[in-house]
Amino acid sequence: MAITLETRDWRLEAGKKQGFALLVAVIFMSVMLTFGVTLGSLAYKQQVLASTAVESQYAFYAADAALECALYADQQQNLFAYPPNSPSSAPAMTCDGSAPMSATFTYTASRLVVFNRVSLDSGTRCADVTVYKPPVSSGTTYLFSQGYNVSCATVANPVGARFVSRGLNAHY
Repeated sequence: MAITLETRDWRLEAGKKQGFALLVAVIFMSVMLTFGVTLGSLAYKQQVLASTAVESQYAFYAADAALECALYADQQQNLFAYPPNSPSSAPAMTCDGSAPMSATFTYTASRLVVFNRVSLDSGTRCADVTVYKPPVSSGTTYLFSQGYNVSCATVANPVGARFVSRGLNAHY
């Protein structure tokens, strides 16, 4: 009977185990990093969505305020009454205590179309109002209001600016 001694290099086997532990650690950290990036991306998208909802409300309120100003100007002040002849200038309504930024009109035998851009909320919001007025007792008056969450200067010259617009209309 012969006795044989087997020798092993324990350092080599220990090195293999350390390499395996390193591989497991790298995989675990990759999964955790992916999970963290995904959560961060989701949080960012939720923040953008929430801020867009707020800006949308500002645009809606600007459109509503401008439509109310146009209704008041037409029904109470008779500002947009269809004239017998072409007017020399566009009827300009005042809203929120300020004169319109621009006022233009088109006059035909069948209707008067007036466009007003008004500045609201101390110049921080803007709205466009278009009034379609037929001759007296011959049709329906249409009012369209487009509100923006930014100033009229930004609407006139956007240069890459992002803004929200909301519209309302009325007819009678």
